[in-house]
Amino acid sequence: MPKAKQLMRVNGETETSLADVRPFLCRRPVADLASEVAALPYDVFTRKEAAAEIDQHPNSFLRIDRSCALLPAEVDEFDAQAYEKAAELYTADVQAGVFLDEDKEYYYLYRLTQDGRAQTGIVSRIAVEDFHNGVIKRHENTRDFKLEDRVCHIEALNAQTGLVFVAYRVQAALGALIEQLCATTVPLYDFSTSDGVGHTVWRVDDKNAEELIRTSFERIDALYIADGHHRAAAAAKVAAKTEAEEASFLIAAFATDQLRIFEYNRVLFDTNGLSPEELLERIAGSFDIEKIGINPQKPSRRGEFALYLDEQWYLLSVHEELRPDDPVDGLDVTLLYDLILQPILGVGDPSQSKRIAHVGGVRGLEELKSRASEYENGISFALYPCSLEEFFAVADAGLLMPPKSTWFEPKLRSGLFIHRI
Repeated sequence: MPKAKQLMRVNGETETSLADVRPFLCRRPVADLASEVAALPYDVFTRKEAAAEIDQHPNSFLRIDRSCALLPAEVDEFDAQAYEKAAELYTADVQAGVFLDEDKEYYYLYRLTQDGRAQTGIVSRIAVEDFHNGVIKRHENTRDFKLEDRVCHIEALNAQTGLVFVAYRVQAALGALIEQLCATTVPLYDFSTSDGVGHTVWRVDDKNAEELIRTSFERIDALYIADGHHRAAAAAKVAAKTEAEEASFLIAAFATDQLRIFEYNRVLFDTNGLSPEELLERIAGSFDIEKIGINPQKPSRRGEFALYLDEQWYLLSVHEELRPDDPVDGLDVTLLYDLILQPILGVGDPSQSKRIAHVGGVRGLEELKSRASEYENGISFALYPCSLEEFFAVADAGLLMPPKSTWFEPKLRSGLFIHRI
């Protein structure tokens, strides 16, 4: 497969790279075990939650993706033993015939159906070069220790096992082809998971369809990472360390009109030594505060936050003159950091801090209350979701949001597609 084509812009000043999306040689579960193997991404679980999930679903790929959950509690989750355990379990599954290896490279179609709504993406590999040349646009910073975790995982398995969820602007011909293929092809997998999400996978085994997919992406000059910044950055880092030629990593690409974006909430493990009264007094310098009481209420607009503090809920509304016009500085997640987390709660670099946990909005406000209550002085912040317009504005400007700014739902399953290095 040739490298990404280069096109000159109209003014001739610079070159624009186009997406180099290719079929790949896939390792995947045998059909009878696919529903048991398929697992939510490793980073949506705490270590304790992962252990419970694995106990309930002993064949889940989560035990390979988050193998620290199987180790004694005194062993650090990023200890070398975790990656050794992942490699041991993965090798055992391969030898036991849990996975099969395709005999040629294919594209795959992956449909997720939730609450009667379906979104269908194309699973492929993309050149690591596109991660560096601006074709793949990022919108979030990564956290260093999380990045290193995925690097170690890829190196231990010599494979990439988690999809990077990317979005592309709608292409009518490509959308029509996807619908046609889904309607006329027998699926490899078709099952539902315990959270009510349907998962259907088709293999594209038609030369004309393959060519249309390839050429459609060659007309696309930008793909946007919706979920999987750490997985993408880790794949690029591994490629750089090995100096591999034609290095690539797994993506599942969805048209932008199919995306659903949710908020990504925060749990703080302490109040930086402040009493509830002192904390609220400090926050009042930048926010109007309304006490809600014991019944939670989600933010209803930009600039509004729900705070769980000392068994009570509060609604915080930022003073509008404090919201900048800048696409990143004006984001709610940035305002939270600039006005509360850093100056009041003493949180340093959010990419390094281990005083924060991130909770997807789909898990609800009761989850925030529960997580905060695990700590003696824990508190939670619920945010209003970032809009798709904000998401694209940041990425198109070449800027980055703070880590864990967006949550896309439904989540792609790990273990269904494995890219061997």
